[in-house]
Amino acid sequence: MTLSNKQKQFLKGLAHSLKPIVQLGGNGLTEGVVAEINNALAHHELIKVKIPSDDRDEKTLIMDAIVGETGSLKVQAIGHTLVIYKASDDNKITLPKK
Repeated sequence: MTLSNKQKQFLKGLAHSLKPIVQLGGNGLTEGVVAEINNALAHHELIKVKIPSDDRDEKTLIMDAIVGETGSLKVQAIGHTLVIYKASDDNKITLPKK
């Protein structure tokens, strides 16, 4: 599944007021962190993840790994914050038509 620009803009608007739910620690991306992200996605569908890394390439790799391992869609990455979306069975967020 891919998101259209219209859908991304809609999700960015919803994510604007959200606080980061998951924050990576000194150990980086561990199995426990991935499990916590999956739990948060199942409950909220749209979450922010804070990645405290000063190295741009490392941050990009971590963001890509999170998206790949959780099966989510990257909505936006600003600074140290990644916004991801994954539809749950309950469909809490109704996306606009493409």
